[in-house]
Amino acid sequence: MKCPFCFFDESKVIDSRPTEEGEKIRRRRECLQCHKRFTTYEIVETTPIMVIKKDKTREAFDRNKILSGLMRACEKRYVSMQTLEQLVDAIQANIQNTLDREVQSTHIGELVMAGLKDIDEVAYVRFASVYRQFKDINSFMDELKTILESKEK
Repeated sequence: MKCPFCFFDESKVIDSRPTEEGEKIRRRRECLQCHKRFTTYEIVETTPIMVIKKDKTREAFDRNKILSGLMRACEKRYVSMQTLEQLVDAIQANIQNTLDREVQSTHIGELVMAGLKDIDEVAYVRFASVYRQFKDINSFMDELKTILESKEK
């Protein structure tokens, strides 16, 4: 495993334990060159899931794309990295639990928005504004009204 600090190729495992959901192994490592510590996760490799994008092209599912989108939406908000990781884990589990090996990117976007709505409304609106590509202020206001109505219930 390559050290993320000095890029040395060798490290030793200090601690190993399963994650809370039991699907990954969390490993604490120490670089043999710079002696800094870092964490890696080991997961079982499964049949790759292909994402069908809006332009009908296909690419392999990448959880890091979801995480980076969530991080952008939650920038300067009080949302922990652990909360975002848990949301990505839930979305990935949801997708993998279907028997389909192909999933529409729009379905992934809807799962992200549903999760964000419960975590942080501002982050939800940020994500929705990019994802839904609002054409004008009225469509944006319609989305805000929907949030307010669901909050009142």
